[in-house]
Amino acid sequence: MISTASRDAVRDSLPLVSASIQEIARSFYASLFEEHPALLQRLFNRGNQATGEQQAALANGLVGFAGLVVHRPYLDAAAVLERIAHKHASVGVQPEQYQLVHDHLLSAFSRILGPAVTSRVAAGWSELYWLFADALVKREAELYGTFDVRPGKNWRQWAVVQRVQETEDVISLLLEPADDWPTDPFLAGQYVSVAVPVDERSFQIRQYSISSAPGTRHLRITVERTTTKDGPPGEVSSHLHDRARLGTVLLLSPPFGEVVLDVSDDPLLFVSSGVGVAPLMGMLRHLVNTGTGRDVTYIHLDRSVGSHVLRHELEELIAALPHARRILAYGDLTRAPRDARPFPLDFSSLSLMPDTRAYLCGTPSRMRTWRAGLVRAGLDPLRIRYEVFGPDLWQTYS
Repeated sequence: MISTASRDAVRDSLPLVSASIQEIARSFYASLFEEHPALLQRLFNRGNQATGEQQAALANGLVGFAGLVVHRPYLDAAAVLERIAHKHASVGVQPEQYQLVHDHLLSAFSRILGPAVTSRVAAGWSELYWLFADALVKREAELYGTFDVRPGKNWRQWAVVQRVQETEDVISLLLEPADDWPTDPFLAGQYVSVAVPVDERSFQIRQYSISSAPGTRHLRITVERTTTKDGPPGEVSSHLHDRARLGTVLLLSPPFGEVVLDVSDDPLLFVSSGVGVAPLMGMLRHLVNTGTGRDVTYIHLDRSVGSHVLRHELEELIAALPHARRILAYGDLTRAPRDARPFPLDFSSLSLMPDTRAYLCGTPSRMRTWRAGLVRAGLDPLRIRYEVFGPDLWQTYS
């Protein structure tokens, strides 16, 4: 719990900080990497830095968290930060690194806001930061303990045993441990971090959802070659597409991720677009493997049949479930199934049971639209979960 004095200081300065938070974030990362270049070489994703996504995620997260503490202090900080804790654990964030972030963040406040950062304001934001950081350190320690690994020492070798070209720009890699240890247990919907060398001194890390179901020695990741208008090609996805072959050994983290399939009997709705199908396919196959009788609706949206990743597997799994249906929508209906629909889909017109649990995976902009439509259709927002690849630019503090 933050002190009254610090809450007041944060509340009074929050409008000013919010107006300048993007600039503060850019200044923070610039000074952090200048003084500690190894963090960019071995922890932070350079592509996310180049596109500005990481800066935006920090800005949104910090201001959003501050708003919660100031205006909704009854909320549990640890619950709000669960997503961040899982991402941090997957890349091996160490407790001592939070002090570095604190020092460079407060310095960035002073550089950008100048005299407005009085000792009162600095003390308030410092206390807020440590409320944020201490909750993360505690939760991350619990996550590391799940797999009996130390922060920064969580990498394990996995070998590629199968490579499948799913579409022109998407591959699936089936992996098995390269040692004699058993596979780390995971839950349907979780992800692993993959670390690949990019030069003699650096490696880059990216999270990939597990697109297979739990319960075997293998796991599968489905990788889209990342290209952006505003930055360089994805270093990790390019490495995997260009170099991962049978027998290639990759460094993987244990599985993490808080968006996992629930174990109730409630009806389920899955909505995906593009490679967002990956975590939801793992959930769907788990339902088949466990013989579920739950009602399942799966909606997938894509550019065309040719770009629909794992389409045949989706059809196979839907057919294997006793109470399942699927809805497909394509921008180009050429060669599409006869019952496929054109864009856009009106989600607000869906007939859903009030106890339906929804899982979304696509771009943040699309998921905002889907979520709004589902809420208009009568679905409780607290029953809607989402997974996003990369920094979370869509913070749904609800």
